[in-house]
Amino acid sequence: MTSSCRGERALQGGSWVKLICGASNQDLASITDLCALYACAGVHCIDVAADPAVVRAARMGLAWAQAHGAPPVWLMVSISDGSDAHFRKAQFDPAHCPADCPRPCVRVCPADAIPPLTTPVGSQSSGIDPARCYGCGRCLPACPHGLIGAHDHRQGRHVLPSLMRELNPDAVEVHTAPGRSDAFAETIAALVDGAVPLRRLAVSCGLEGHGLTPTDLARELWQRHAVLRGHGLRPLWQLDGRPMSGDVGRGTARAAVHLWQRMRPLAPPGPLQLAGGTNGATLDQLRQGVSVAEGRPAGVAFGGHARSLVQPWLQAALERGGRLIDWPEGWQEALLRARALVGPWLEAQSGSSAC
Repeated sequence: MTSSCRGERALQGGSWVKLICGASNQDLASITDLCALYACAGVHCIDVAADPAVVRAARMGLAWAQAHGAPPVWLMVSISDGSDAHFRKAQFDPAHCPADCPRPCVRVCPADAIPPLTTPVGSQSSGIDPARCYGCGRCLPACPHGLIGAHDHRQGRHVLPSLMRELNPDAVEVHTAPGRSDAFAETIAALVDGAVPLRRLAVSCGLEGHGLTPTDLARELWQRHAVLRGHGLRPLWQLDGRPMSGDVGRGTARAAVHLWQRMRPLAPPGPLQLAGGTNGATLDQLRQGVSVAEGRPAGVAFGGHARSLVQPWLQAALERGGRLIDWPEGWQEALLRARALVGPWLEAQSGSSAC
């Protein structure tokens, strides 16, 4: 089965699973391992930063996985039509950190992007590893001295046509926000200028941080739908329940499912996919809190939770001086964790529609 047919059947059957590597994640060794790992676990799509080095690392992992029996997987790249929390990186100057600071920033960082201050104050040029930081923002309020800030990290629209031709992804996700319908239209026009055929054009938006009601969000999505329809693009609506918080707890899973329930009767045509706060409790939330009449979403995207599940083995592989795919014992243990997350969704398929 081709990657196109497999992906479309999953979207139609409600068993679609996507791995979000992080729109600002540039940890190349870990990206290769993550892509190989979750491709072998059975995901249908992997979403990475729209960066040539990141895409090369992802393709290496996907090629390894297919060579070892994994099914074909879509490669999606993420961009934004404006400022977005998913496209930021934290930063601070460790020279300003008091020597006696307990560094709660280290404890709250889910990406291990902030090393303990083991070298003398002032000898580090950066307090945060920019390759690992994916912009969750948890360190910003954690700093007792207010030293941590954030900077924007995204591609400009003017480079999108040539960038898309270079990356040649199967799909693109555009992060958008209310009031940016003109910017969205300009971004889509730039993507179309790249002349890269896309399986789907995913649109990511939610309620949190925007002051929207479900009706407001539906209005924004219908505006986006008109733009996509004008270019003949097939939409995939990613409902961002509680952004970048899936590794926090069960409450975030409820938020993702609740957003889908509210948007289901209001959204424009196209598959509705859960994201933002999704984790191992999400499927249980669907089974327990959603009636048969409501149906099921097209699928789910896992981000921080999926990465945190296997982070101990990714880190151990780096400390061993190699990659997880070259460490059989660690690979098998990490793969069991990944399959435990992905497998129940693959078994939840509600139909077998032809693509």
